[in-house]
Amino acid sequence: MTTENTQSTEKTENTQSTEKTENTQSTEKTDSGKRDSGNRDSGNRDVIYIGKKPLMAYVTSTLIQLANLSSVRIKARGMSIGRAVDVTQIISRKTENAGYTIGEIILGSEALESQDGKMRNVSTIEIEVKRK
Repeated sequence: MTTENTQSTEKTENTQSTEKTENTQSTEKTDSGKRDSGNRDSGNRDVIYIGKKPLMAYVTSTLIQLANLSSVRIKARGMSIGRAVDVTQIISRKTENAGYTIGEIILGSEALESQDGKMRNVSTIEIEVKRK
């Protein structure tokens, strides 16, 4: 019985190490080919997605991106739309002497499936913040 347990433990360890190796290889293949790291806009860094983080985290992130880029798009949907508007207002009004302005604003909606399986429309907003 002890040898059977030892053998099954060794098989389990070998299987786990093989799975880890396969996972590592698949990750390397993904990184070496086209990058699909979860960015929705093909790896563009000019889009800030608003979620549930503190407001100033998004303001800081946007200002960092604006230091390198001429314009940044802030995107939000649903309950986060108000936070996206707050972020753009903070950037345009509090950093008025830095020369950032609000550009194009796009309103829309997306059809999403809710937890109970029903299709629902969720409002979206996309706000462009750019240098003067």
